[in-house]
Amino acid sequence: MVHLYWGDGKGKTTAAMGLALRALGHGRKVVIVQFLKDGSSGEIAPLRRLGAAVYACPNAKFTWLMNDAERAQARENATAALRTALTQPWDLLVLDEACAAWQNDLVDRELLRETVARAQTQSEVVLTGRKPAGWMQDAADYSTEMRACKHPYTKGVSAREGIEY
Repeated sequence: MVHLYWGDGKGKTTAAMGLALRALGHGRKVVIVQFLKDGSSGEIAPLRRLGAAVYACPNAKFTWLMNDAERAQARENATAALRTALTQPWDLLVLDEACAAWQNDLVDRELLRETVARAQTQSEVVLTGRKPAGWMQDAADYSTEMRACKHPYTKGVSAREGIEY
């Protein structure tokens, strides 16, 4: 089954990591790939301690701040992280920020599509991000849109450790 958590609201990664925690609690094998993230957010260490294999992308930064060389390096890092993750057995595969990686051509697109297609035969795949590609929506068995109805960011409150990261 394919799970898609998408939209402009808070909670996409949180939902994906909550599902990972639940799967680990039931003895499932969990693999997480964080595209465009360096693996330093607060939930990663405890998930690793509980047995999740986590692959992140070093030197991650917002796509609009990347120059061409950084984009090329980010694509190489993301594709390598995905390839390495796929060498692990998994019941649940979380592809965090897959939508942005796809949209910005920062991962091997054919490999990403093939990976999502495995959900039909190899359990669960979770995709997160703001704007999913049409094929992601089509592939999704679960599609949850996170909408920003109200957020402290609009009042100038920056992301807070332990809450937003």
